[in-house]
Amino acid sequence: MKLSEFAYDLPSASIAQSPLEKRDHSRMLVVDTGTGQNHHHHFYEFPHYLRAGDVVVINDSQVIPARLTGNKDTGGRIEILLLSKSLDSGGEEAWDVLLKPAKRMRIGSRIHFAPDAEGIVVDRLSDKKWRVCFFCPAPFSDFLRNYGRAPLPPYIKREKDGEDAAYDLDRYQTVYARVPGSVAAPTAGFHFSPAVLAELVDKGIRVAPVTLHVGYGTFLPLTVTEIEDHEMEAEYFEIGEESAEIINSASRVVAVGTTATRVIETVADDKGLLKPASGWTSLYVYPRYRFKRVQALLTNFHLPKSSLYLLTCAFGGKEQIESAYRQAIALGYRFYSYGDCMFIH
Repeated sequence: MKLSEFAYDLPSASIAQSPLEKRDHSRMLVVDTGTGQNHHHHFYEFPHYLRAGDVVVINDSQVIPARLTGNKDTGGRIEILLLSKSLDSGGEEAWDVLLKPAKRMRIGSRIHFAPDAEGIVVDRLSDKKWRVCFFCPAPFSDFLRNYGRAPLPPYIKREKDGEDAAYDLDRYQTVYARVPGSVAAPTAGFHFSPAVLAELVDKGIRVAPVTLHVGYGTFLPLTVTEIEDHEMEAEYFEIGEESAEIINSASRVVAVGTTATRVIETVADDKGLLKPASGWTSLYVYPRYRFKRVQALLTNFHLPKSSLYLLTCAFGGKEQIESAYRQAIALGYRFYSYGDCMFIH
């Protein structure tokens, strides 16, 4: 299939630049794949669409403050986006990163963050990727907390070192985030509030956490001509014994987001049963994929020609998802990370 078949036009005004004050007041477009009809609600009504025996699967990965700004030896400013911790770094804090501007960077170049913290470029991995080894007296997590910013996608515009930095560190995160490791957010979970989670418990709806550390590449538009030619970057996942058992007991599995979906579908066998597992997944879901265990999907509105949009079309059906997107645009829904959501069942 041609990638061009998964394009759509979106007015720039539809791209949400900030989250709503109340997480659970986002709009929710409900796509009924059985009747072919769409309905319009708000996310705080989400529990009303669930029934006894449903299991809601969430991704509890926590977004790290992966954007850093430092200075070269010349004093020039340089921006760093952490992508993933290097697997062959030994005991050092080495990360694969994007650098901007990178034109004059060389192996051995130093990047200064504070009198006692610096990074050294140790390898060039590609035209865009570099490996940087960080040296700081404090634990690296403390260093990121002090100097890092939320890794917002480029379509969310912010002033460098602006007043929104602390706010975004809080809101570019789910309320149930627990395991640090993502450099992009599992955005379908943004809509959950403590009140909605409590209502699920009151209704007897079980929640099963899984972990997938989201990489930056997940959200980028594809560059291939034929969708079958795309290859996903591997991302680390974990699913524990308790969550596997809860999911196996479900009469209906409701995945919160494409990341939770990919964990479930990676682990499920041909009968839809899951076992505890951890490792790396590069599962790529696009139309014609046969879902083994996910039976309902909560997801945001995604960029055209992205793997996320392809997964959504695979689950809901290309024509019905295209129709839902057209309705959402016409009715002023907010798109992308800080935007509204859709529930496909």
